Amino acid sequence: MTMRGRALVVDDEPNILKTLSIGLQAIGMDVESFGNPCDALDQFEDGKYDIAFIDLKMEPIDGMQVLKEIRLRSPITTCVILTAHGSIDSAVEAMKLGAFDFLQKPFDLKELQVFTGKVLEHHKLQVEVRTLRQQLSAEHIGQDIITRNPLMRRQIELAKQIAESPLTVLIEGESGTGKELVAQLIHRNCNRREKPFVKVNCAALPENLLESELFGHVKGAFTGAFKGRAGRFELADEGTVFLDEVGEIPPASQVKLLRFLQHREFERVGDSVTHKIDVRVIAATNRRLSEALEEGSFREDLYYRLNAIRITLPPLRERPEDILLLITHFLKKLSPERDMQISPETLRLLTRYRWPGNVRELENAMERAVLLAKSGTIEPGHLPSDLQQEEKSVAGLLSLDEIEKQHIARVLRVAGDLEEAARVLEIDPATLWRKRKKYGL
Repeated sequence: MTMRGRALVVDDEPNILKTLSIGLQAIGMDVESFGNPCDALDQFEDGKYDIAFIDLKMEPIDGMQVLKEIRLRSPITTCVILTAHGSIDSAVEAMKLGAFDFLQKPFDLKELQVFTGKVLEHHKLQVEVRTLRQQLSAEHIGQDIITRNPLMRRQIELAKQIAESPLTVLIEGESGTGKELVAQLIHRNCNRREKPFVKVNCAALPENLLESELFGHVKGAFTGAFKGRAGRFELADEGTVFLDEVGEIPPASQVKLLRFLQHREFERVGDSVTHKIDVRVIAATNRRLSEALEEGSFREDLYYRLNAIRITLPPLRERPEDILLLITHFLKKLSPERDMQISPETLRLLTRYRWPGNVRELENAMERAVLLAKSGTIEPGHLPSDLQQEEKSVAGLLSLDEIEKQHIARVLRVAGDLEEAARVLEIDPATLWRKRKKYGL
């Protein structure tokens, strides 16, 4: 059996000590047990144990003192208090001092093993979060661009490589994947970095104002034009223009944008004077422009002008290795003065959620959670309702093992004997015997 971790057990009751050791070893734990708490502390080293099971009532020092000492020497060790029924209040007090949970005596082996599995899951997540905090600076690729995903890293490396090129760049990706951050990264790494970076949200501007926003207008060009105004391209001269949601530009404006990309010249609305400027254009879209071409809503010649270099950003659901990394980053960013903790249930919700809004949705969720978690620990109730509903929607689903266990149990109840049960299940009796042992049936 693969070793799942190292456990320290401290209890002055020999029977409890033996039961714990047997139960933990049966699930692959490497166990060291001590009947004397002083002996346990003498052998204790920082990071030596993943989990420490500590009895509350011991001599010559009690579990509270042992807990405090372990928390001081090895904060990464996850501590569990062993308590009798009459000491629940003390166990709760121990949790306030840093214990993760308590296990009430008496307990059976199965209860111990299931409980330990949950503790191990929590411990491994906490270790990963701590490791990520230490590694976070190494994962910073650009300003707020944090990833360990190979595809994402390749796209960011491509962005850096083409930064000095004058070619137009098209960045594709779902909303919230970081398209603007990549555009800013390109701008910061090119020779235009000291010049303006001007953003235009094409989807937010009505059709009758978009051309004026891009190219400017002269006084009297339209109703309300009481004075002339320079457009975004003029304002960005010698710098970079970022056209966000370029796929939403209406057909009439597409023609004028194409001309500008071809010749880098334009006229203000209502004017006949041609202006020539030097800007780098970076466009972004949350839809595939190739599909817009097929629909006829986007010009093919403009598409190829924009698509000189294409960068495609994967959604967060395809970057699961980045979720914990980003959570750690946002906690550090949003709460620099407090060491915020996340409960195991909350971490499960955050890492299993599909994140349709991508990194932006994750950041918003963490901002809300940090604001609501007054105690310093983020619980499921601090998360947006979408995440909580997602958990409820899958709460009734069972693993394949659980489905198999329930089906075998049902067959065993109605079958005349084990041989008949094996025939119904279409497995041989030896396999049925192993599965009964596996599931405790």
